[in-house]
Amino acid sequence: MSASIERPDRVAFYPGSFDPMTIGHVNMVERTLRVFDRIIVALAQNVNKKAMFTIEERKALIETVFAGEQRLRVITFEGLMVEAARRHGAAAVVRGLRGVADFEYEFQLATMNNLLLPQLETVFLMTEKSHFFVSSNLVREVASLGGDVTALVPPAVHLALKHKLALNA
Repeated sequence: MSASIERPDRVAFYPGSFDPMTIGHVNMVERTLRVFDRIIVALAQNVNKKAMFTIEERKALIETVFAGEQRLRVITFEGLMVEAARRHGAAAVVRGLRGVADFEYEFQLATMNNLLLPQLETVFLMTEKSHFFVSSNLVREVASLGGDVTALVPPAVHLALKHKLALNA
C-alpha cells in the first residue's frame, strides 16, 4: 500500500491591466483553472497608462465576473511582477498568446522574469481562435465609438462600459 503524499497547491499568477476584462481573459482564467489548483488575477498598478476604469473598479468587475469561484483571488500590485508572484506563492505566471507579435514580446518578458526569479515558470496558453482578435484596447475603442461589444465582454463588464461611457458623454 502506497502512502499518499500531499503536495502544495499549484498557484498560477495571471497579471495584466484587464481594462476591461474581455471574454478572452475569462477563457484564459477558465483554462488555467483546468491545469492549476488556484489562480491569482493580478492587476498591475501602472501610473504611466491612462485607464478607462480605476484599479478598484477593475478589481470589483473581475470579482463580479468570477463570483462563486473559490479558486480565484484578485489582487493589485505595484513594482516587479515576479516579486508579487513570489509573495503570493505562485508556481507559474500564465500569459496568453494571440499571435507572433505577442510571442516576441512575451518571450522577452519571460526571459527577463526567469533572470529575476528562476524558480517562477512561465506558461503560455494560445488564445482560442474565437477570441483571437479580442483585446481590451479594441473593446474600449469600439465601445467609445458607439459599437456593440456585447459579445466581447462579460455582461457585468458590458454594463459597466455603458455606464462609464454615459458618464463621460
